[in-house]
Amino acid sequence: MKKTNAYIDAVFNTQDALLEEVVASIAENGMPAISVSPSSGKLLTMLVAISGAKNILEIGALGGYSGICLARGFGSEGKLTSLELEERYAEVAERNLTKAGFGKQINYVTGPALESLEKLIADKNTFDFFFIDADKENYENYLNGCLQLAEPGALILSDNVMAAGSVVDDLAEPKRYTDIMKKYNDLVANHPRLESLLIPIGDGVTVSRVIN
Repeated sequence: MKKTNAYIDAVFNTQDALLEEVVASIAENGMPAISVSPSSGKLLTMLVAISGAKNILEIGALGGYSGICLARGFGSEGKLTSLELEERYAEVAERNLTKAGFGKQINYVTGPALESLEKLIADKNTFDFFFIDADKENYENYLNGCLQLAEPGALILSDNVMAAGSVVDDLAEPKRYTDIMKKYNDLVANHPRLESLLIPIGDGVTVSRVIN
């Protein structure tokens, strides 16, 4: 899987100077190096652009790498709301998004994401695109929240669903969330409100379309 991703990233040139600066800023601020892969980031940009999404909800901001990729898909007309537990991380992400030219189009909400989701639902917000990339134990809860906020036909993307290949390879070293991801993949594959597919780039991304 590592060789496949290295090949994809090299051939399709999915990294650039700005994103490299984001990666550097994450390291400089002592944050974990767990941003989406370059190929996964490019997938985010393409799917936002293809779907025409203009109102995106991101769960898990880290340093803003995925946020920039999402915002690049909607250009100057969209809006990104990003939920982040750590205020320090949100500050780094906001600086990086501002540097990328999207400062006026982003809204960072800090605190536990489930509480933020409850408030968004209570305020009757809706979104046409979602990206889930936070604590794996709550993926199912995040999905349920997204479904309550989803416009018809919205896309919901979830990262790290391959758990470093351990969901399919018994010889791979299991992650603490391997079984959680197996259960989550089964859920989205068979959910009555979703049409889903797992794309094995980066650490695996499920793409789900809300069908009712």
